Amino acid sequence: MTAVREAEALFATLTGHGPDGVWSAPGRVNLIGEHTDYNDGFVLPFAIPQRTAAAVGGRDDGRLRVTSTFADEPVEVALDDLDRLFPTAPGSRPAVPEWAAYPLGVAWALRRATGVPGHGADIAIASTVPVGAGLSSSAAIEGATSSALNELWGTGLDAVALARIGRTAENEAVGAPTGIMDQMSSMLGEPDAAIFLDCRSLEAEVVPLGMAAAGLSVLVIDTRVKHAHSTGGYRARRESCERGAAALGVPALRDVAVADLARAQELLDDETFRRVRHIVTENQRVRDTVTVLRAEGARAIGGLLVASHASMRDDFEISTPELDTAVDAALAAGALGARMTGGGFGGAAIALVPRDEVEAVTTAVRARFAEAGYAEPHVFTVSPSAGPHRDA
Repeated sequence: MTAVREAEALFATLTGHGPDGVWSAPGRVNLIGEHTDYNDGFVLPFAIPQRTAAAVGGRDDGRLRVTSTFADEPVEVALDDLDRLFPTAPGSRPAVPEWAAYPLGVAWALRRATGVPGHGADIAIASTVPVGAGLSSSAAIEGATSSALNELWGTGLDAVALARIGRTAENEAVGAPTGIMDQMSSMLGEPDAAIFLDCRSLEAEVVPLGMAAAGLSVLVIDTRVKHAHSTGGYRARRESCERGAAALGVPALRDVAVADLARAQELLDDETFRRVRHIVTENQRVRDTVTVLRAEGARAIGGLLVASHASMRDDFEISTPELDTAVDAALAAGALGARMTGGGFGGAAIALVPRDEVEAVTTAVRARFAEAGYAEPHVFTVSPSAGPHRDA
């Protein structure tokens, strides 16, 4: 069953009637550009076919009720209580379960940004985006919910403004210190294209990938090692980047060039320098990837993907043995390039694979995981896809 049908069925179970509409938004794969977004840098993601759907119907009692296929019980709150439920003081936590903080946080952020009070609603959520795999299941929830409420509440925001709403919900309501890449890639996705995004200006350029014409597939290798952006190492990496930028006297690491790294190494301790070096070189790799795509096509970017993974493994230290195994096994079996994708500490790797070698690479990766004693990975192909839309 598709996410849309699941959401509709769940809504009917919750309310006893059909929704006013169903909206969906995609997850994303980041082709290259990891942890550069919150450093005001460059990223090159694309939306994927796996989507999250939100079936939504209005209520006249000023209350929001959310339910999902991945939670046992619905969560219900009053619209007027949202400010109390999502205190923005540093270190504060939402007063609702984390899964519910995403859609409710979108409603809170939308009201706060527009001044539109909105009205009550029931929201039923279903998804085919794997959770915790680094494919931005959270941005898909935010995109589906914001698209629905934007229409039902008449707030009239465009895709970039809705991406900002999603980031506010994730940063301030959920407490995850992410950048805006995930929301922008979900909201702006186009078939057979990636989004070259400047995370400072939010200027976005569609870059044709030509995967089908080149006979290539993007293979996702979900290690099934779960991660959570709202805790742990992700926040520590962001703080390291901020310290590095402050020591170098720049607003963000986006303002540091590869040629500046020698000076940076003199000023910074070893760990902070390696964190900075990843961001600076990754920004350059994103720009180089766009250049190579335009000049030579997708078959020529494999080396940049491999260099990106090495930088995340050695300098940013966000890979895991499972992710390294996925990358190494895919490359040994014929992938043109491979890297971990997403925030790290688990999640998924991607591999750029000739279409006629997908089965062989998949078999090799699963065999290597079995030899290492890891859980069997979830391996599937994705293609660059469209952004949010109303489905029903």
